[in-house]
Amino acid sequence: MSFKDRLQVAQFLEEKKIIAIIRTDQAQSLIEAVKALREGGIHCIEVTMTTPGALKLLEEVRNKVENVLFGAGTVLDPETARACILSGAQFIVTPSLNLRVIEVAHRYDVPIIPGAFTPTEILTAWENGAEVVKVFPASGVGPGYIRELKGPFPQIKLCPTGGVNLENIQAFIKAGASCVGVGGALVKKQLIVEKNWEELKNLAQSFYQAVTSI
Repeated sequence: MSFKDRLQVAQFLEEKKIIAIIRTDQAQSLIEAVKALREGGIHCIEVTMTTPGALKLLEEVRNKVENVLFGAGTVLDPETARACILSGAQFIVTPSLNLRVIEVAHRYDVPIIPGAFTPTEILTAWENGAEVVKVFPASGVGPGYIRELKGPFPQIKLCPTGGVNLENIQAFIKAGASCVGVGGALVKKQLIVEKNWEELKNLAQSFYQAVTSI
């Protein structure tokens, strides 16, 4: 899946709404998990850098799976951001705000979703060019926090991550989230261990239907 520029990628993320966050250290399991998610309607995947051999996995899967947007998550510094982009990452996600990482991503025309929590951090990320701002962790504040943030910051695209599940995903979207990051509630570790791709696909369909029915 190719795009003209980083703004097109950001638009695709906002259109699809869900970024599935995957953690696995086996290339074949990652490939099968991505395929199951895609069949369930999820087309945006984040591979976290906390995964052993993550860069190699990202490059291998990017070359083998079509019609999926691949990003790198848990990127902490500009050196890792550059390595991820050279390995095929089409967007970058960070857990915290590092302006140098934003600079590197934009140097390569790759969109970035930096992590922020307070209004000051969120505005700083946006003013420094972040296409979307990751509100993390969202589990402790819930959809109401997103709604409150959109009052003074209606122009800022927000991506709550951490604690998003089937029960609250619609509430987050209705509160004003442009997209959401979903980890363990969607890409369940046990399903990957058991290689239960059918169940993962069914779960993905449930999440997909939840956001498309709004």
